Amino acid sequence: MIYKRKLCPINFCRLTKTPTFSSAFHDFNSRSLCTNELNSCGGSFRLWSSITGFNLISPRFSVPEKPNFVRSSGFSSANLVENPFSLGPGLIRKYSSGKNRDEWTEEIEYLDESGSVIYTGKGIRSVEPGLDDHVMVGELKKPFLNASAIAKIVEVVKRWKWGPELETQLDKLQFVPNMTHITQALKVIKDGDGALTLFRWAKRQPWYLPSDECYVILFDGLNQSKDFDGIQSLFDEMVQDSSNKGVLSSSAYNRVIQFLAKADKMEVSFCCFKKIQDSGFKVDTQTYNSLITLFLNKGLPYKAFEIYESMQAANCSLDGSTYELMVPNLAKSGRLDAAFKLFQEMKERFKPSFNVFGSLVDSMGKAGRLDMSMKVYMEMQGYGFRPSAPMYVSMIESYVKAGKLDAALRLWDEMKKAGFRPNFGLYTMIVESHAKSGKLDVAMSTFTDMERVGFLPTPSTYSCLLEMHAASGQVDSAMKLYNSMTNAGLRPGLSTYTSLLMLLANKKLVDVAAKILLEMKTMGYSVDVSASDVLMVYIKDGSVDLALRWLRFMGSSGIRTNNFIIRQLFESCMKSGLYESAKPLLETYVNAAAKVDLILYTSILAHLVRCQEEENERHLMSILGATRHKAHAFMCGLFTGPEQRKQPVLSFVREFFQGIDYELEEGPARYFVNVLLNYLVLMGQINRARCVWKVAYENKLFPKAIVFDQQIAWSLDVRNLSVGAALIAVVHTLHRFRKRMLYYGVVPRRIKLVTGPTLKIVVAQILSSVESPFEVSKVVLRAPGDAVMEWFKKPIVQQFLLNEIPSRSDILMHKLNTLFPSSAPELRSLAPPKMLMTRKAM
Repeated sequence: MIYKRKLCPINFCRLTKTPTFSSAFHDFNSRSLCTNELNSCGGSFRLWSSITGFNLISPRFSVPEKPNFVRSSGFSSANLVENPFSLGPGLIRKYSSGKNRDEWTEEIEYLDESGSVIYTGKGIRSVEPGLDDHVMVGELKKPFLNASAIAKIVEVVKRWKWGPELETQLDKLQFVPNMTHITQALKVIKDGDGALTLFRWAKRQPWYLPSDECYVILFDGLNQSKDFDGIQSLFDEMVQDSSNKGVLSSSAYNRVIQFLAKADKMEVSFCCFKKIQDSGFKVDTQTYNSLITLFLNKGLPYKAFEIYESMQAANCSLDGSTYELMVPNLAKSGRLDAAFKLFQEMKERFKPSFNVFGSLVDSMGKAGRLDMSMKVYMEMQGYGFRPSAPMYVSMIESYVKAGKLDAALRLWDEMKKAGFRPNFGLYTMIVESHAKSGKLDVAMSTFTDMERVGFLPTPSTYSCLLEMHAASGQVDSAMKLYNSMTNAGLRPGLSTYTSLLMLLANKKLVDVAAKILLEMKTMGYSVDVSASDVLMVYIKDGSVDLALRWLRFMGSSGIRTNNFIIRQLFESCMKSGLYESAKPLLETYVNAAAKVDLILYTSILAHLVRCQEEENERHLMSILGATRHKAHAFMCGLFTGPEQRKQPVLSFVREFFQGIDYELEEGPARYFVNVLLNYLVLMGQINRARCVWKVAYENKLFPKAIVFDQQIAWSLDVRNLSVGAALIAVVHTLHRFRKRMLYYGVVPRRIKLVTGPTLKIVVAQILSSVESPFEVSKVVLRAPGDAVMEWFKKPIVQQFLLNEIPSRSDILMHKLNTLFPSSAPELRSLAPPKMLMTRKAM
C-alpha cells in the first residue's frame, strides 16, 4: 500500500545555497544525497532533502535514477510512534542509534522545493546527527571521509561566521569530528573570528586534545590580521590549556614571541618570554634573535645583552643572525672585548659579513684601539671585502683625533686611490688638524685641493688656518687668508679678528691693525675689548709711543677702554719719563671716577725721589696734585710751618696715620713710609722723618724691627726698609738705646744692627763718621754693650743722636749715588714689596 502526501514547506528549513567546493562527503556515485527526511501524513511518505542544505533540483546534487537502497519489510506505524520527530500534525521522523536499526521499506517520493516528484523508490533510515559515524548508501554503511567532514565544517563556519549561532550549527553536525578535522578546517578558514569560534567550540568537546598545530595556525591568522590583543589572549589560553590537559611543544610559544617582537610589542613580548621561560619551555634561536632585535631597535642595548646572556645560559646555539646582531652592538656599546671574543667565535663557524667588520673597525678606532682596528681592517681585506667610503672616513677620523696624522694621511691617499672622493667634513678635518699641529704646509696644500674640487671652506676652516698662521707670525699668509675669506662673502669670527689683531700688534703694524679693527666694527662686533687688548700688547712690549698713538686712534674712532689699561699706560709713561703724556692719562683716570689708591700715589712719589732735573720735578709735583689723594694734602702740610698747620709735626703725622684702614692698607702704608722717609732724608727733613718713623712704629707697621732680649742682646732689623727709612731707624733706635742705658743703667751684653748685604755699607758709613764701635760682618753690625755705653757718652754722639744727622756731604752722603746706589737698595726703595704687588694686581 502506497501513502502519498505532500509536505508543507513552512515546516522545513529550505536551504538552496550551492556550495562553492566539491567534496567526497557529497559524492554518492557523483551525485549528492546526504541525509533523507521521512515525512508521513495520512498514508503517504515523501522525502525532503533539507537537512543537507542542498537543492535537490540542482543536477549536480540530483538523486540517481536507480539508487541501491536497502530493502526491508520491518516497517510499521508503531515504529513511527516510538521514535517521533514531528514536523507537523501526524508527521513522524525516526532517528535510531541502537543495534536494531530499522530501515524504511515502503515506497517514498523524493521532491524538490516546489513539491514536484523527482524520484520514487525504496527509502532508507536516517542516521542520528552527532552520534553516528557513517551514512547509509542503499544497503551499505559508508563512513564519513575526512575530506567530507572537513568540507562540511568549513561550509558551516563560512555560512554562520561566528558566535552562538555558529556553535549551534556545529552541535548539529551529523558526525563526530576529531582534532584532525579541526586542524585541517582551520587551515582552510581565513576568517579569524570564525576560526577562533570553531577552536573554542572544539575545546569544550570531550574528544578535544591540545594541538600545537592548531595554535600555530591560529597565531598565524591573528598575526596576518594584526590582532595582537587576540594573540595575547590566545597565548594565555594556550598556557592554561597546556597546564590542564598536557604539555604542548614549544613551536607555538616561540611563534607568539616572534610575532609580538616584530610588531614592536616590547612589554608584552618580554612578558610572554618570561612566562615560557618559567614554564620550562625551550626558546629557540629565532625567538632570541627577534627579542634582541626588538630591544636594540628600542634603544635598550643592555636589555638586549641580558637576553643574549640568557641565551648563553640556556645553551642555545647561536646562528649567523645572532652573531650579526650581537657583534656590532656589543662594539657600539663599548664592550669591545666581548665583541671581539664573539667575533673570533663567529669566524670559526660563519663568514663574518662586511657589517661586522665595519662595526669593529669603527668602534675600535673611536675607542682609541687603533692597532686592533687596523688589524681587523687588514683581516677584512683578506676575506675579500673592499673598504667603503664611510669606513675610510671613520678610520681617518680616529687617527686624526689620536694625533697620528701620518697614518691618517696614508689612509687619505689610499682612499683617493680606491676611487672614493673625500667629503667636505673629511677635508675640513684634515686641514684643521694639520693646521693646529703646526703642519701649515700640508694644511694649505689640502686646503687648496679642497677649493679645487669645489668645496667652499667654512668660516671655521678659514679661522683655524688664519689663527695658526697668526700664531706662527706669518703676516702675509694670514692677511692673504683674511682677504680670501672676505672676498668669498664669509664673515670672520671674533676669534679670527682677535688673532689677526694680535699678530698685527706684535708686528707693530699700527695702521693695518687700525684698518682691520674698523672693518671688525663694521661687521657689527664690539671692538672695545679687542682694541684694549692691542693697547695692552703695546704697553707690555714697552712701546709707549705706539700705545699712545693707538690710544689717540681709539679716541678718534669713539672706542673706549677701561681704567685698568689707562692706569697701566700711565705707569708705563712714568717709567719712560714721559711725564707730559702721563698727566692727561691720570686726569682721564681720575675723571672716570677711578680712585687713586695709596700705592699709585706712592709710586709717583718714588719717581719724584729719583728725579734729578728741576723741570721734571715740576711735572711730577703737578702729577701728584692731579691725584687728589689725601696723602698729597698730608705731604703739603708736612712741609709747612706750625703756624699754618696749627699743630706740631708729631700730632699732624699721628692724625694722618690714624685715618688709614690698616686691615686693608697695611701693606700700602708700609710702602708709603719707606718712600716718604727716602724723600724726607733727601730733602734734609730729619726731624720730620724721625716723627714719621716714630708714628709708623707706634702703629706697628714694622713690629719686628726692634727687639729687646732683656740684658742679653738688643737688636734692630732694617733689612725690609728703604735706604732713608733704614738711616732714620738706626738713628732713632740708637737714641732709644742710649736713653735706656744711660738713664736706667741697663746695659746688654751686645747690640746688633741687622742690615743685610745691601744696606750694610750705607749704615756703616754713617756710623763710622762718629767713630762707632760697631764691627761690620756679612749682614750684621755688632758691638759689645759696654763699648756702646762708652760711645754713647761722647758729646758728638749725643749731638748726632739728639739733633739732626750732619748735613755735610762728606758725612751725610749728599750725593744720590752714595745715599741711593744703583743696586738693590734703590730698587727696593722705589718698588713695593711682593705682597703689595699681589694685592695691587688683585
